[in-house]
Amino acid sequence: MSADSHDADISAMRRLRDGEDLALNEIMERWQRRLTSYLLRYLGNETAALDLAEETFVRVYQSRSKFQPRGEFSTWLFAIATNLARQHFRWLKRHPAISIDSPEAGGDERPLGDRLPANDANPRDAAEKDERAKLVKEAVLALPHDLREAVVLFEYEDLSHEQIGKIAGCSPKAVETRLYRARQILREKLQHYLAETDDRACL
Repeated sequence: MSADSHDADISAMRRLRDGEDLALNEIMERWQRRLTSYLLRYLGNETAALDLAEETFVRVYQSRSKFQPRGEFSTWLFAIATNLARQHFRWLKRHPAISIDSPEAGGDERPLGDRLPANDANPRDAAEKDERAKLVKEAVLALPHDLREAVVLFEYEDLSHEQIGKIAGCSPKAVETRLYRARQILREKLQHYLAETDDRACL
């Protein structure tokens, strides 16, 4: 997010703190889609992602009187969402009969227009791209929670090691270590598919 967006978020939070409840709508308009996308990649479940995104904004509203504009607004917002996601996983552990692998978990988070190949797209290329995206998504979801969290925040949300550290409650060096371990696991899981792709490319 740009400095202008950051300033707009801080301004909206100050107005929200001062009693202008409609200021929350401005924050939601700027962040709801991105936050939901983050939670969907982290949780792998569309229903849970939508619910926790909504709950994140409820927590923002509840925290309005205590808000202090220290650091970046995005880091604070993603920390709230991440904590809710962790709570969700803990709840699932206590209720093992309710699986995270619901029908929504296998859904495609892309808008429908992005799922349909262009008229001039090569069907084989489109199929391989969809297959690759599905395999990467499944591999990321299979990572341990701390590694998955780091990967999604770094690769998809473009946050720095320092920002991720503040969200995850660890040092930037620990974030770097988590990303390294995650990449090793992903490379090992996906190497068979990547090798097959290279072989097909030579045909």
